[in-house]
Amino acid sequence: RILPVLTGIVVLLFALLFDRKTLRIDYALLFSFLFFFGIADNLKRILGSEISHSGHIFLFSALASQIMSNVPATLLFAKFTTNWQALLWGVNAGGFGSLFGSLANLIAYKLYVTHENTNNAAMFTVKFLVLSYAALLVSIALYFVLSYGSILGLH
Repeated sequence: RILPVLTGIVVLLFALLFDRKTLRIDYALLFSFLFFFGIADNLKRILGSEISHSGHIFLFSALASQIMSNVPATLLFAKFTTNWQALLWGVNAGGFGSLFGSLANLIAYKLYVTHENTNNAAMFTVKFLVLSYAALLVSIALYFVLSYGSILGLH
């Protein structure tokens, strides 16, 4: 253990006595996270074998992140590969794209919609998705250039 149990108890007591807002639970976010892990578990059963090619693990983990978020995608594909570099690139690239790509996207989006003018939310969402998918495509291209460029004599 890094911190003693007493430290956690003190933090909880402080929050309970002085700042009850910090103890509120965002159930929608919690259930989303549980749902994503459920998808990951079902995909694990479907795939059931090792994925060995680095390009495949990269693409599968990046694309799966678009549906289930990059944390569950990491845990899912870690069971099927030992190619940690491709997995790391894939789930990090997968954090771009959809709002589900990273749970941080969902949290930040919810904060934006809650605290900003809701009339701008639709336009913000469109801009976010366009730029985020552009970043995903650039990340995918970068991975393949850096991974296979030396084979093609590009670097």
